[in-house]
Amino acid sequence: MPAVQVPDGAQIHWAERGAGPLVVVACQFFSEAWVFEGLLSLLAEDHRVVTYDPRGTGRSSRQGPYTIEADAQDLLAVIEAAGPPVVVVSMGDGSNRAVHAAAARPDLVDAVVCAAGNPIGSAVVEDTDGLAGSTSVLDALIAMMETDYRGAIRTMLATANPGFDEETIRMRVNSTCENCTQEAAVERMRSWMDDDALEPAQSLGDRLWVLEAGGNPWFPIEVARRSRALIPEAQVLETEDGALSRPDITADVVRELTAVGAGVPRRQRAAPVDGPS
Repeated sequence: MPAVQVPDGAQIHWAERGAGPLVVVACQFFSEAWVFEGLLSLLAEDHRVVTYDPRGTGRSSRQGPYTIEADAQDLLAVIEAAGPPVVVVSMGDGSNRAVHAAAARPDLVDAVVCAAGNPIGSAVVEDTDGLAGSTSVLDALIAMMETDYRGAIRTMLATANPGFDEETIRMRVNSTCENCTQEAAVERMRSWMDDDALEPAQSLGDRLWVLEAGGNPWFPIEVARRSRALIPEAQVLETEDGALSRPDITADVVRELTAVGAGVPRRQRAAPVDGPS
C-alpha cells in the first residue's frame, strides 16, 4: 500500500486497483473502503480506482488536525501522487473535503460525484426533518462520542441504515471503532458541523453531481430540492436508492463523466430534481 507524506509529516496511505481513467473514493470518516466494495468493483472494471485512509484511520498517521481543511489538503496530496486529473466519488464528510479540494485545485479534479450525504454542509438540512439539521441532535451525538464512542457509532450506523440486522451493526461498530480513533471522529464531526461548503460547491458549477436517494433520516429527500436551489448549476439527481444498495447508479454517472462507454445510452436510473417544492 503506497503512501504520500504531507507537509506536516503525516503519512496518508492509499491503494489502487483496475485500469483506465482515475477515480478517487473519499469515504466518510467512519466508513472503511470495503463498505463500498460493490461500487469499487464496478468502477474497477474500466477505471483505475484509488481508495485511501484519512489521517487518524487505518494505516495512515494517527495525528491531527482532523479538520475539513486538513482533509482536503490530504486528498489533494493523494490525487497528485496517484496522477491527476481525477473524478472524486464521495460520501458524508468526504463530500465536503472533496468540494473544497476541487474548488482549490480545478486542475487536479475534473468532477465530484457525491454519492451519499450532501456536499454543502449541515446548513442545507436546517429547518428540515433531517437529523443532520438539528443542532440539539448533533450536540448530543458529539457528547455521546466523547463519553461512549461505540454507542455513538452504533447510533449513527443504525439510524442511517434501518435495514441492518443486529449482527451487521455489531460487526460494523467493531470495525469502525478499530479503524478510526475516537479523537479523530469527534474532531471531524465538529469540523463538519462548522463547515460551510456552499461557496466552493457553487464554484464547481456542473462539475458537481449530487445523488440524493432519500430514505435516510439524516438527509431526507427534501434536501435534494434545497440543494438544487442553492447550487443551481450542479447536477442534482434524485435516485432510486443509495450508494450501498445501488452502486450501479453511481458507477453509471462516473462512466458518463469519464466517457467510458461513450455512445452507449445511459440507463435511466436517476432523474433530475425540479426546483424547491
